[in-house]
Amino acid sequence: MPSPLAKSSANIMTSSMCWKWRQGVKESLGTSEKLSFAGWKMDDDSITRLVMLANGLKELDISRSRWGCQITDHGLYQLSMAKCICNLSSVLIWGSTEITDKGVVQMISKVISLQHLNIGGTFITDASLFAIADSCPHLKTIVMWGCRHVTENGLRARKQMPQTRVNQCVGYGVASGLLHWSAYNQSSSSNTT
Repeated sequence: MPSPLAKSSANIMTSSMCWKWRQGVKESLGTSEKLSFAGWKMDDDSITRLVMLANGLKELDISRSRWGCQITDHGLYQLSMAKCICNLSSVLIWGSTEITDKGVVQMISKVISLQHLNIGGTFITDASLFAIADSCPHLKTIVMWGCRHVTENGLRARKQMPQTRVNQCVGYGVASGLLHWSAYNQSSSSNTT
């Protein structure tokens, strides 16, 4: 049986190694420009803790996959407080069914450098599209497949974003909207060529 002194020495060494490992993780995250949690079983607090350390972050993928990321509106609110949020140029939150206007509007209001956004498969409504149009002057692409709560009125927010290309806008709730949106895509692509 090991002596109490040997146990104490082992605990000190383990504690020292854990501290060094944590420091290494903090330093590595601090210089990271890309973080992806897609496919990882992560919750709001875990994601927020790591993103808060990534001061140089430019691309964030918190998409949900089969067993993946469990981000909610509360998580987006927490992320909106991170130092790096205003420098993000790309955010992917597709498939996150716990995401609604409440979280998107909160986060989007702080992401002033955003150029690429994928919010497909979320439960956003027109309110999110209007917030995006108002808050994201540099937005180049937005992907919003499966956003079934977007209406014809929300599609009009597109007019406020003439430089933005909209991809994969299918499966939303406006019966005649698909043709209407396709017309936006065609006029948008003809303007950019």
